[in-house]
Amino acid sequence: MTALDVRVREGFVAAGIPQELVDELVEAFAEAKRRFYRGDLRPSEIEGARFSEAVFRILEWATTHTYTPLGDTLPKVPTLMSRLEQATAAQDSVRFHIPRTLRLIYDVRNKRGVAHLGDGIDPNQQDATMVVRNMDWVLAELVRLYHNVSAKEAHGIIVDLVSKDVPLIQEFEGFPRVLKVLKASDHFLVLLYWRGVDGATYDELSSWARAPMRANMTRTLRQLDEKDLIHLNGDNYVLTHLGENDVEQRKLLEPR
Repeated sequence: MTALDVRVREGFVAAGIPQELVDELVEAFAEAKRRFYRGDLRPSEIEGARFSEAVFRILEWATTHTYTPLGDTLPKVPTLMSRLEQATAAQDSVRFHIPRTLRLIYDVRNKRGVAHLGDGIDPNQQDATMVVRNMDWVLAELVRLYHNVSAKEAHGIIVDLVSKDVPLIQEFEGFPRVLKVLKASDHFLVLLYWRGVDGATYDELSSWARAPMRANMTRTLRQLDEKDLIHLNGDNYVLTHLGENDVEQRKLLEPR
């Protein structure tokens, strides 16, 4: 468990959310993202449903201070939504915005499937992408509501939480071991993806690089910058949005 993961969990627990619901929420979110990055698209949708069930229980707790026990079947989604709408003392996000987003995730899980489409287009990629992006928003909104931070700060926490969960990297006492041999430019892109919004200094990247990569490291980083894949923010290199998309689209995060 990373320090950031601990921070997210502790923030929710400090707000009074039951520990078992916090654990279920974070674990379902992390598992869905891992599967998505590995191209395992249908399970992303399934984990989206697990994530939604955890969030609905948190919303139950937020409005009534009770919730459907884990292992018991939740009420039907329309019933849950109706009950939450009637909780007039709660914030609009709890009453309307989050439940409606969860309903969309459920609908994709239960009502979409290649067997029902006649256009010959596999919907898995677009559906899984929609599911995980909506999960990102829901978790960021929960962080904003219960961690007492701004929407921008909540987004930063979620970006870091997602970025640090990289199957390709295994940490050994803080040292990130990249679990397959990549060319130097891809090696640095993956490391910067893992570091998220914090980025990494030249010296950090050098210490994490394989020995043959160090000789031309300055040129490699300059070329990545010229392609707008990275940006030198003060002393730290960080990925741009183009860099993030490049890593994900080329599936660089899969160990083997």
